[in-house]
This record gives sequence, C-alpha cells and structure tokens, in this order.
Amino acid sequence: VLIGYVFGLFQTGFIIGKMKHIDIRDYGSGNSGTTNAMRTLGKKDGFITFFGDALKAVFAMMLTYFLFRNGVCKDHMFIIALYTGIGAILGHNFPFYLKFKGGKGIAASVGLLLAFDWRLFLICAVLFFGAFFLTHYVSLGSLLAYFGFVVALIIFGQMGTYDCTQSALYEMYGVAVVLMLLAYWRHRQNIVRLIHGNENKIFLRKKR
Repeated sequence: VLIGYVFGLFQTGFIIGKMKHIDIRDYGSGNSGTTNAMRTLGKKDGFITFFGDALKAVFAMMLTYFLFRNGVCKDHMFIIALYTGIGAILGHNFPFYLKFKGGKGIAASVGLLLAFDWRLFLICAVLFFGAFFLTHYVSLGSLLAYFGFVVALIIFGQMGTYDCTQSALYEMYGVAVVLMLLAYWRHRQNIVRLIHGNENKIFLRKKR
C-alpha cells in the first residue's frame, strides 16, 4: 500500500496545470483528475493526464511484483497487487502535499486493471465507453465500470481463473469492494447530479 501511495502522489493534471501557471483544483470540479483536466486544460492535456495517472498504478504494481515474486506464494501475489493498486489510488485521491485534495482515482484504477488482468480491463472498458457514448456522462461510465469490475472479478475467481485458495479469493473480493465503495464515495456529488439530471456532460467533438 505504501509503495502504491508513493507512486500515486505523482499528480499529472496538477503538474501540467502548474506548468501553465494555474492550479486546476481552482477550476471546475476542484480535483486534479482527468475529467477536470480535460475541461480546464483541454482535451490534449486531459488525455496526457489520463495516461500519466494510469501508468503510475501500473509502475507501482510492477515494482511490487519484482520485489516480492520470489518471496511469497502465488495466492499472495494477487492480493499484493490489489493492495498496491489501492495505495496508488489513495495517493492519487489524497496526496498529503496537496492537503489531501487530488483526483477521484478512475485513471489510476484503469492502470490497476491493466496490470492485474487485461480481461477485467476489457470488460470495464466496454461498460465505460458504452455508457459514455450513450449519455456523455463520464461519471456514469466510471461507476458502471467499477461495478462490472467487482462482478467480473468474483465470476473469474469462482471459475478458477486465478488459481487461488477460497480464503485468498475472499480477500481479493473484499479489496475490490472497498475500491468500488471508495470510487462511489468520491463520486457522491456526481451521483446526486445524475439523479437530478444535471450532471455535466463531456463531448469529444464540438456539438453542432
């Protein structure tokens, strides 16, 4: 978790904003994640923010793999990977040097999925982009993707995909649920706006 947190402290959107002499947390939704970077800095910098925030979770999980692969059993490697991912998301969401005011952790979660299981990533990507292109709500796509992550992980786990003991699988499921609840809590204001029909929309192309 600590290794992940250190990597998560690399706030891509905040750094890009500072290079342009602004603090993106003073604009829009007030966080330093991809969506606010896209609204505040433009689509190009928004995409750079997304990839930067995703890769920090990938790098953190790669590091823990190389550090612990020879010292723990296979069951524990999957759990260690998820705990590292949680750390990266916590570092992204709550950076101590920015008074714990970071992003919402979705891009870092994408990195977690890529490093953990590409099949889970594909399932979540389909859910996210399906919801996004139908509604243009990034938040709705993110929430559906997280729900899909938990459901798919449980299905894969019970099918024997990860070759773990049942106790290890239960711990993995618990970690996944914590990640989902954290994402939902970080999106609580978005959920309220979605319910009331006044959530902000993102359009990749200018509306005609």
